[in-house]
Amino acid sequence: MAANSTPQKPFEGEQSLSEHNIHVSLTYDSLDATKAMNRVKSGEAGAVVLFAGCTRSTFHSKTVTHLAYSTYPPLALRTLLSIAKDVKAKHELVGISISHRLGRVDIGEESVIIAVSAPHRKAGWLAGEECLEHVKERVEIWKEEWFEDGGVWRSNRDGAVGVPVVES
Repeated sequence: MAANSTPQKPFEGEQSLSEHNIHVSLTYDSLDATKAMNRVKSGEAGAVVLFAGCTRSTFHSKTVTHLAYSTYPPLALRTLLSIAKDVKAKHELVGISISHRLGRVDIGEESVIIAVSAPHRKAGWLAGEECLEHVKERVEIWKEEWFEDGGVWRSNRDGAVGVPVVES
């Protein structure tokens, strides 16, 4: 994909999977923190924790122009659901929602939103952090990081070395 091109969208709207108080989704649209929080709120929960991962303007002193994410949705959704189920059970959460953006994500926009609800705040904080780490480690979503002088494919982990994107 060229730095100025618009990625092709294989689907419109949102693709998602849901089970009891668990929701995972992929979308090319902007993410909605309020919607994520409303999915997990409950009278049983004394805490709702929200994490929003945003595109930053620099990486190792280089100016970032945007990110671009791609995936095979059925596979990524199954992995997201597996992570959500595991984290919900381990931390005895009331609810969990994970939404990941695909396609171009400009500076300041959210790439991922994770919302969890729990009876008490400590479980919520721990679950949110653990969920994010598992998403970065396991979900089959590939990231291109674009700079003023070109792009690199980067693993979805902080600080990992990138491989230059070759224009075809």
